[in-house]
Amino acid sequence: MSRGSRKSDDEATARLAINDDGVDAVKKASDEYALNPIGTGSSGKGSPTKSVHLRLASSSDGGDEANLAATGQSREVENASIEDGDRGSVNYKVYKRRWFGLVQLTLLNIIVSWDWLTFSPVSQNAAIYYSTSESAINWLATAFLFSFVVIFPVTIYALHWGPKPSIIASAVLILAGNWIRYAGSHSRDGGLYGVVMFGQILTGLAQPFVLSAPTRFSDMWFTNRGRVAATALASLANPFGAALGQLIVPFMVTGPGDVSNAVLYVAIISSVAALPSFFIPAAPPTPPGPSGSRPKATLQDSLRLLKSLEIWLIMIPYSIYVGFFNSISSLLNQIMMPYGFSSDDAGIAGALLIVVGLVASAISSPILDRTKAFLLAIKVAVPLIGLCYLIFIWMPGTRDLAGPYVVLSVLGAASFSLVPVALEFLCELSYPMSPEVTSTIAWAGGQLLGGLFIIISDALKAGPEADPPENMTNALIFTAVIALVTVPLPLVLGLFGRGDKLVMRRVRSDERDRSAGGSSDGNENGNGTAGLAV
Repeated sequence: MSRGSRKSDDEATARLAINDDGVDAVKKASDEYALNPIGTGSSGKGSPTKSVHLRLASSSDGGDEANLAATGQSREVENASIEDGDRGSVNYKVYKRRWFGLVQLTLLNIIVSWDWLTFSPVSQNAAIYYSTSESAINWLATAFLFSFVVIFPVTIYALHWGPKPSIIASAVLILAGNWIRYAGSHSRDGGLYGVVMFGQILTGLAQPFVLSAPTRFSDMWFTNRGRVAATALASLANPFGAALGQLIVPFMVTGPGDVSNAVLYVAIISSVAALPSFFIPAAPPTPPGPSGSRPKATLQDSLRLLKSLEIWLIMIPYSIYVGFFNSISSLLNQIMMPYGFSSDDAGIAGALLIVVGLVASAISSPILDRTKAFLLAIKVAVPLIGLCYLIFIWMPGTRDLAGPYVVLSVLGAASFSLVPVALEFLCELSYPMSPEVTSTIAWAGGQLLGGLFIIISDALKAGPEADPPENMTNALIFTAVIALVTVPLPLVLGLFGRGDKLVMRRVRSDERDRSAGGSSDGNENGNGTAGLAV
């Protein structure tokens, strides 16, 4: 054999060894991310990377691709890379399996909200069936909301470890709560209010584990061009479940004895929706973008980051308007029926509030994903919400369906467009705080205020001697006043020389790292960009 051919064989052997080492190193890095996607603390220190640039083959590296196939390594880490230096960039990608987790999270949010409004749309029949008052039936919805506040610190801790533990906890509580409710409602002759209340509290404890999870899930599985839409789908599934409850339960319950069957049907649907939760993937093998691969702030450090004024100027209005949505949804039956509307009319009004809102959000979310005009969207939606609550004071008194239907539809469009935008903007302003912290606190505030607003509205209900008897005009006035007082808070964002406080840190971090990786387009494959895998 000639000296030249021996040299050529030696070089080929060396290249193969380097490629094998690269595959092993990338696989190890991928495994470490899957096991610990949130990092090890606030310092940002993860596992040290090797001082060598390692890249698995793409379509342009045909020889290396053959070596990768020879090693039998998974194609899921195609295009992954690790670079020398502190940046430690990975070639990011999104996985098709993310849709399974997102759909399951969406289903759980639908069903847990339906659980919440199982009884409110048929409060009169439910009160007769359980031998109690309408105010006691209102407490089933109120206790559900207060349960969120009790357990939300546990929710933050669970979500800090990833969405799957939180989703499983919610599924277990949903299963237990629904069948306990049916145990107290199995007879058509009457139910056990105390048993149903216990089951209702368990379903209420399930809600924060899935309602607070969308921002955490989208941060872990989606790029910054898909997070708003992903958050919108899973978050707005919750009020969609309320719409189903408002619309379907009145058709299930035509008399007190029908409450038993309604509780059974909801329990069966809840069980079918909850069981797939145990099979969702825990985390992607590799992160979708730079912000997804970096360690998040510890819970202790997150408390210090919450001191930002801008965060509270968004969080306070968000919680108040979520609270009013919860209150209106729970009491809409009692708001409209004194004026001659039927429970079916009220159910359709509640469904319009939510369905129109879902359509508006479905249109606005992809646009905002591209434009990132979060601040403009918030400053448009908030005044519109306040105005709708003001106009709605006079709508039931018209005794015509057109007025309530139109105002509630506009209110739904503005409110639902606000939800994903506000949640994602909070994540941007609080980065590197883990997304579940701001979202859980914001939702907890909304549930707490929703419960309080229901209690206050029930206390403001007119007596039987009023015209019409037991109307809720005073409650609507209270709602409008608070809603209008809240409007100026987000409108001052960016004013008084504080425009620099509104930087979208997570988006800027992703763009900076992608630019450093040699590409400005986050949808193209290449170093520092997002690819697609199963």
